[in-house]
Amino acid sequence: MIVQSSSPAGPSPTAATQVAGLPIGDEALATEVTAGLDRVEDLLRREVHSDYRFVENTSLHLIEAGGKRFRPLLTLLAAQVAAGDAARRSSAPSGATSEDVVVAATSVELVHLATLYHDDVMDEAVMRRGAQSANARWDNTVAILTGDYLFAHASRLVSQLGPEAVRIIAETFAELVTGQMRETRGPRGDDPIEHYMAVVAEKTGSLIATAGRFGAMFAGAEQAHVEALGRFGEIIGTAFQVSDDIIDIASPSGDSGKTPGTDLREGVATLPVLYALADDDAAAARLRELGVGEKEITDDAVVAEALEILRASDGLARTRAALDAQAEAARAELAGLPAGPARAALSALLDYTVERVG
Repeated sequence: MIVQSSSPAGPSPTAATQVAGLPIGDEALATEVTAGLDRVEDLLRREVHSDYRFVENTSLHLIEAGGKRFRPLLTLLAAQVAAGDAARRSSAPSGATSEDVVVAATSVELVHLATLYHDDVMDEAVMRRGAQSANARWDNTVAILTGDYLFAHASRLVSQLGPEAVRIIAETFAELVTGQMRETRGPRGDDPIEHYMAVVAEKTGSLIATAGRFGAMFAGAEQAHVEALGRFGEIIGTAFQVSDDIIDIASPSGDSGKTPGTDLREGVATLPVLYALADDDAAAARLRELGVGEKEITDDAVVAEALEILRASDGLARTRAALDAQAEAARAELAGLPAGPARAALSALLDYTVERVG
């Protein structure tokens, strides 16, 4: 999700200087990035075209449902940072919205969309992005095959970018699958908190890292900056999940657009829950009695009690500290990049990620 930061630097941005709600702060940058996203949107639709109308319709199902296009946006912003870097080196190519950058941004979004089809099957979801999920509208087989079709087309697009890009996306596929396998099997004796963070880094951080890395690569950044933007992507992807964990526990109903305790109801052991359960006190014992993080909870009174315990627990404070540490690590990666409007936009996105938890 990308929304306007509650405290952007400088004057309040106008609609002309925002992209997907993110305060860009520079009208020329906002215009170029918006144009880049329009090209991504067009390529998404062209890429999933098929002579078999049914597979095209199922592939367009989530594309047309919308979404924030966070990963292509990060690719385009990373490319904008990198373009300034390349421009200072006369022998380096430059092109923040070159065809390669747009292809890279589109391929990453196709991978993300493919994972959503598969996730909905595994989660037995019935809704996605405000619309009926593909598995609910058709069936699990159709949803799985559609995800496979999108993976295939993402791979075809990446093949246009050269062997290094193919290697990177293949490694990203492996991380995505590893993260899902790790989550499916559970800690199995490993430290639950380390296990959880590994899952988040692989399932969420890895693809966002590739988005940042690709943007820098195909806009001609020096290798050190390519690596920094990849690390920034992984950190902010992980941080966004941690901030979601905090919001699910700490936010009053309606403030975040998400009903508090949703993860509790689904039996998901998020980071605040894991930290709280690790304590050796009466609160942790009561959470275990309630089955928090171990089973689905359908009783509203039980959810309310669990939320009250968690909000007063050390687990929430430790999760906020973890988020702050991630933010500092991300800022350190940005600090070594060329200054300018694009770096400022990435900084604004990071600020929002941290500030939205209140």
